Amino acid sequence: MKHRLLLIDDDKDILIMNKKFLLKEGYNVVAVVTAKDGIAFLKKYDFSCVILDVMMPDTDGFATCKRIRELTDIPIIFLSGKASEEDKIQGLLTGADDYITKPYSLRELSARIEVNIRRYQSVKEKVKDSSILSFPPLSINLIEHKAYWNEEEIPLSNREFDLLHLLSTKPGEAFSFQEIGNKVWGSFLESDRRAIMVNISRLRKKLDLYEGLEDIIESVWSKGYRLLPRNKY
Repeated sequence: MKHRLLLIDDDKDILIMNKKFLLKEGYNVVAVVTAKDGIAFLKKYDFSCVILDVMMPDTDGFATCKRIRELTDIPIIFLSGKASEEDKIQGLLTGADDYITKPYSLRELSARIEVNIRRYQSVKEKVKDSSILSFPPLSINLIEHKAYWNEEEIPLSNREFDLLHLLSTKPGEAFSFQEIGNKVWGSFLESDRRAIMVNISRLRKKLDLYEGLEDIIESVWSKGYRLLPRNKY
């Protein structure tokens, strides 16, 4: 799948030159001359990187960069004739990942784009990997807020998911009623013990329907509950 780039620059000659070269490099390129149009495209389509000019007639690049950061965390590369150290620092502090000054090499521009996209994807993959707790055949996706038996979603309420997530953070270790109440409900009173027991019971019944997840939650006498997965990696 081709990476889609968004070029925002009021200089049409530069836009045409950059777009032509980057298309030859294998990118899918959208080029616009105003920040307003750039923001509109970002709201409508997914992009891998934004190449942004600083000096534009409608909204300057620094303000545009801040607006883009409200919409997405993809790489932003400033491409600007403003070459002072202060401008570079301001650009990076407003949320850009890189800053290239004009004149520049088209090959360098392409290389900077590739490096920033690769770095971004690498970070995303690490975040994705750390967001999934795996106890085959059970997996818990923290970003999606869902639990799965192999590839099949287990229908859980928000409270049931939160309980399962808490127990999975320390498999094999018992959580007391007080710990569960404080972490899942936000507080604990002795009268909350019954509510915890009811929700755990519902969670257990749902998990017991899946092969390999039967009795995965164990009661610890006079203390609370713990998760006892058969496998973990």
